Amino acid sequence: MKRFDSGSKPRFRFMEGRYGADALGRFLSVSGCVIMLLAVIFRSVWNGILSNLFVSLALLCLILCYGRVLSRNISARQKENDRYLQKEHAVYDWFALKRDCFVQRRDYAFFRCPGCGRTVRVPKGKGRIRITCRHCGFSFEKKT
Repeated sequence: MKRFDSGSKPRFRFMEGRYGADALGRFLSVSGCVIMLLAVIFRSVWNGILSNLFVSLALLCLILCYGRVLSRNISARQKENDRYLQKEHAVYDWFALKRDCFVQRRDYAFFRCPGCGRTVRVPKGKGRIRITCRHCGFSFEKKT
């Protein structure tokens, strides 16, 4: 029988060397629970293949979540989490841009640069103007 140090018991050492929870794991966990709730709602409305699909998808999310938490391959899980955080940041930036455009719509007009695709803000009510993109230097004409 193995003996442990006086302060550590076997049940406390279970997570040693394992990856644990991160942002991607939380997303998988929450999305699994939400999809499971949708499955319950659809089961009461349609007793069919759609609810079974949702249950399967929810279980897949939860299995992936716990598989990541219990994984010992820490470097691979960190790379996955970094990729997830980059995509999450891009989504948050897109919504922030849309919110800012909505708030400033009274004073400014927003155009997409044909050169690089970035959003360019110009003052409204100036007539036909030449706009130069600050990012790529492309110039184009628009009416504000």
